[in-house]
Amino acid sequence: MSGLVIFDNDGVLVDSERLANTILAELLTEAGLPYTFEEAVRDFMGGSMASMRQKAEAQLGRSLPADLEDRYHQRLFDGFAQLQAIAGVEAVLDHLDAGGVAYCLASSGTHRRIRTALTTVGFLDRFEGRIFSAEDVAHGKPAPDLFLYAASRLGVKPGDCVVVEDSPLGVAAANAAGMTVFGYAGMTDPAKLSAATAVFHDMAALAELIDGA
Repeated sequence: MSGLVIFDNDGVLVDSERLANTILAELLTEAGLPYTFEEAVRDFMGGSMASMRQKAEAQLGRSLPADLEDRYHQRLFDGFAQLQAIAGVEAVLDHLDAGGVAYCLASSGTHRRIRTALTTVGFLDRFEGRIFSAEDVAHGKPAPDLFLYAASRLGVKPGDCVVVEDSPLGVAAANAAGMTVFGYAGMTDPAKLSAATAVFHDMAALAELIDGA
């Protein structure tokens, strides 16, 4: 392909979803809304912290602590020292570079979270200047705004974009944007990604999917 590949970050480029959802479940439980890791993945994975707060407060019937996001990010960044790239994804980036295919990152995470993660795994230089966050748009995933914003900033038509996602919210956002979307079932139940153009389980399969898009 000669368009644009848009990567999600958490769970697609960096192996951070398990840590992030464990911390989130702990903090929600501490705030009086009991949550397990599995339930956090089910309800919040792929969404922004703003959408998490809105959903959780609706369940709780009152406001969450004002500093919950700050404590979440502090625990997350403390754990990022051990963060690793998703196995096989660096080879995909090398393949795209070799073929002259443009790529970028569009994540529900904050810019600080994205840049911290990319720096830890050594990917920051590969995405510098092409990093887009839910902080940049009015509505995060599953709205299409973030993906459309990334495509617009890089001058590529939505129909010429391929999105790589690991969450149902991300798949929904890509579909709403009119983009091809490949769902990575690394930690996600494949059935929850069934709305994707194709679902894959190993990063070794991604390059071929992109080439055929």
